[in-house]
Amino acid sequence: MNVIKLVVGLGNPGPEYADTRHNAGFWLADELAWQWKAAFKEEKKFFGETARAKLPDGEVWLLKPNTYMNRSGQAVQALAQFYKIAPQEILVLHDELDIAPGRIKFKLGGGNGGHNGLKDIQAKLGSADFYRLRLGIGHPGERNEVVNYVLKKPRAEERELIDAAVRRSAENMGLILSGDFAAAQRQLHSAA
Repeated sequence: MNVIKLVVGLGNPGPEYADTRHNAGFWLADELAWQWKAAFKEEKKFFGETARAKLPDGEVWLLKPNTYMNRSGQAVQALAQFYKIAPQEILVLHDELDIAPGRIKFKLGGGNGGHNGLKDIQAKLGSADFYRLRLGIGHPGERNEVVNYVLKKPRAEERELIDAAVRRSAENMGLILSGDFAAAQRQLHSAA
């Protein structure tokens, strides 16, 4: 039986954002949909694109909010309420400035580190007790450069590292879904 019922990839909709660092969560959600042979479709009542994956241990929903990053919680709340999914049954995939490209961190709860997508999800769910898979994108070095940085394409060598992290995350998703979080952390936190 899957412990995680909803996997949310964070990003911004539209072709102008598709290859930007802020969309790393979408990249992983797309990889999972491809591996699980689940097709995303527009779902207006959930403010995003959804896919339902039928896996050996049960169904898992995939969600890519179409609300733009700052309002991601609207989509997460709508789907979670409709299907009665608790915060601790949700995994959010997102870009992380404080981790180098190619590195991955997985955890339950915690702060939002200034990430507007996480901030909105916490506000809408009324809880920070959901899982996060953080895909490192690196930091520009200057605080006032962050917005510009996350909305730009990574350099080719960074994109290769992020893509490798996406593949490693997808390969270890079974451990996360089944609740073997310690094993998932061991696999994901080790250097690529």
